Amino acid sequence: MLRPAAMPMLPRPSTLASGALPALFIPIWATGFISARAVVPHVDPLAFTAVRFTAVALVLALIAAAARVRWPGDRAGWRDPVIAGFLMQGVYLSGVFWAVSHGLPAGIAALVGSLQPLLTALLAQPLLGERVSGRRALGILMGFVGTGLVLAPKLGATDPSGIPPAALAVSLLGVLALTLGTLWQKRTGGRVDLLAGATLQFVGGMACAIPLALAFGGTAFDPAPALWLGLGWAVLVNSVAGILLLLVLIRRGAVAGVAALFFLVPPVAAVLGYLLFGEVLTPVQGAGMALAALGVAVASRG
Repeated sequence: MLRPAAMPMLPRPSTLASGALPALFIPIWATGFISARAVVPHVDPLAFTAVRFTAVALVLALIAAAARVRWPGDRAGWRDPVIAGFLMQGVYLSGVFWAVSHGLPAGIAALVGSLQPLLTALLAQPLLGERVSGRRALGILMGFVGTGLVLAPKLGATDPSGIPPAALAVSLLGVLALTLGTLWQKRTGGRVDLLAGATLQFVGGMACAIPLALAFGGTAFDPAPALWLGLGWAVLVNSVAGILLLLVLIRRGAVAGVAALFFLVPPVAAVLGYLLFGEVLTPVQGAGMALAALGVAVASRG
């Protein structure tokens, strides 16, 4: 088994930096749902994700070449991150963009995404042998309840379009893929250099997104500023910065604890929705955000 290579581009964080990583990761991940809402009027979602993954793979490959990282020396070292990327990037993000473009509100998509920690906690013990303590389980439950309070007004909306069953099903399938990809990464990621693994993950995302775009995607393309801004943000911030932070967090702690961070994503997405799209936040939503944050603190303690 290969040992992780030295990473001049990613020095070991100090204690202070380690505490700041989750706070930085949460808004980066949350803006993914906002960017999905911003770009879907201008481009086919499957084509967008295919272009996005290709661009991210190229950017990360250039960074890896400049850093002179050590690439895997065996077949498993190449295969494992590609499988993780196929699930975590290709299936999950393609599903999110497709679901949002077919009528699933971004807030509902974020709420569905918050189910991932529950699935991770349930599967981490039988698949990885990680013990999920009662305190962590309580924190996960608190986070789920708080997230539900934040997004309850959207779930109860009487909009004529409602929540399309097909879009909801695709979103749920994406969350299952994200959970399995997270567990696979935790189990196999230690053998590959972090930056090399991230690059190969987006190759895996391409392996999923490009065939989907060719088989089911459309040719809609409106070169509006919102599209280019959304693509740049999705490539450089959501993907390049977001995936590197996620991989660091996964390696530094138990996978169920890392997954608990996702409970804060829907509240942050709701705040961004208010700031960018004028969505009104109710007192119940504010209380839900506080409860979700408390749940993350309880689940992540220790």
